[in-house]
Amino acid sequence: MRAAMATSESSAEAHRVTAESSKPPRVSVVVPAYKEASRIGESIARIDEFLTGAPFDAEVVVVDDGSPDNTSDVVRSVKTACPLRLIRYDQNHGKGYAVRMGVFAATGKYVLFTDADLSAPIEEMDKLLAAAAKGGDVVIGSRAVDRALIEKHQSPLREIGGIVFNRMVKLLLGLNLHDTQCGFKLFDREKIRPVFEKLTIAGFGFDPELLFVAAKAGLTIQEVPVRWRHAEGSKIRFFRDGLRMFSDLILIRWNSIKGMYS
Repeated sequence: MRAAMATSESSAEAHRVTAESSKPPRVSVVVPAYKEASRIGESIARIDEFLTGAPFDAEVVVVDDGSPDNTSDVVRSVKTACPLRLIRYDQNHGKGYAVRMGVFAATGKYVLFTDADLSAPIEEMDKLLAAAAKGGDVVIGSRAVDRALIEKHQSPLREIGGIVFNRMVKLLLGLNLHDTQCGFKLFDREKIRPVFEKLTIAGFGFDPELLFVAAKAGLTIQEVPVRWRHAEGSKIRFFRDGLRMFSDLILIRWNSIKGMYS
């Protein structure tokens, strides 16, 4: 897996879409994207509008995970005030791989990973930054800590599946967290990079592996309730990807037994 990642990383294309600031940004916003041509432009515009008014420097890094549509072309066409970079490679590897590539390319003190649909509004980043300022090495947005903040729910089947999966995460990995799968997480870049270097899962199951390895490394993980609104067009296929994610939990435990995360 790691050899395949290294090969793809060496062939990835990196494009500077807008001029970069000479001052290192405080926050890098990483957006993994796969077949997001219909909404990535609007999402970047919303992120840029928020960051332009923020009291800190920031950059946006979009990672096109081998999209067969014109996702990259849309990204290149967006005009932003904040520095915007595009990373693209031809083969689709998975969301976890795309986030990994974005984190490695980021230059900010903090790295925020957000889903391209902005189900958690970008403005909620302020809550995560506040938690990071109080000592959180990894700050994760949560839909489950305060469900009153959910403005539009997923289908009952998906919500039940999420609850069951979270219980399996607690049982198999010992992570006492309410929501490992929310696509809205903030990291201290220098502390999280060694964690990402140990990850083996490229798909949707990367979240629990990331948090498990971070916990083993002694990093402080804080969970913060965020506003969230379900967006149509999810790339997750409930039964197919659900089974893979459950098998990923077994793989994580097995990797740990073999000492792969040491």
